[in-house]
Order: sequence, then structure tokens, then C-alpha cells
Amino acid sequence: MMTTTLRVALILVSVGTFLLMMRKIRQSKVQIENTIFWIVLAMVLVVYSIFPKAADLCARLLGIYSTANFLFLVAIFLLIVKVFDMTIQISQLETKIKELVQQMALEERKHEEEQ
Repeated sequence: MMTTTLRVALILVSVGTFLLMMRKIRQSKVQIENTIFWIVLAMVLVVYSIFPKAADLCARLLGIYSTANFLFLVAIFLLIVKVFDMTIQISQLETKIKELVQQMALEERKHEEEQ
């Protein structure tokens, strides 16, 4: 069973995360696409906080003794998935940067040869 303290903590953290993401979007420091993950995660935690029986049921169905352990397991899993996604994005950006630097070097060399 989820304690009241855990429920309040989940709601506060979720609302804080949501407000932080909205602030960063307004300041144009982060793209909306990148905040969707965090907003959805915050909403899921709020749902589990408001309806703790749903979290209890999910924990029991997965054979996890404690609802808190279930929530931590879900959070850790989602964060690992997010880190993997970010790793893929970073690799793609590094490849694009490498290609752009090579293209710029070729353009510069071509420009030097023309003069």
C-alpha cells in the first residue's frame, strides 16, 4: 500500500517537474519534443498518486511486493530508456558534425585553390 507521504512526495515532484518543463519551454531553452517524455512521466506519477490502487494492482500483477519498489523500478526503467534514446541522438549529431566539418574543409580548400 502506498503511504500518504509517498503520495504527497510524488505529487509534489510531478508538479515541480511539470512547472520546470513549462518554464524551460517558455524561455526557449528546450524544445517541446524533448519535454514530452518528462511531462508524460510527471502525469503518470500524478495518476498513480491520486489512484494508488492502480499502482498497487500493477505491482501485484508483476509480483513486486512493495508499491514503492514498483514505482522506483518503473522510474529506473524509463530513465534507462531515455538515456539510451539520448545516446542514439548524440551519436547521430556527432556524425552530422563530422560530415559538416569535412564538407566545410573541402569548401575552404576549393575556395583557396580558386584564388
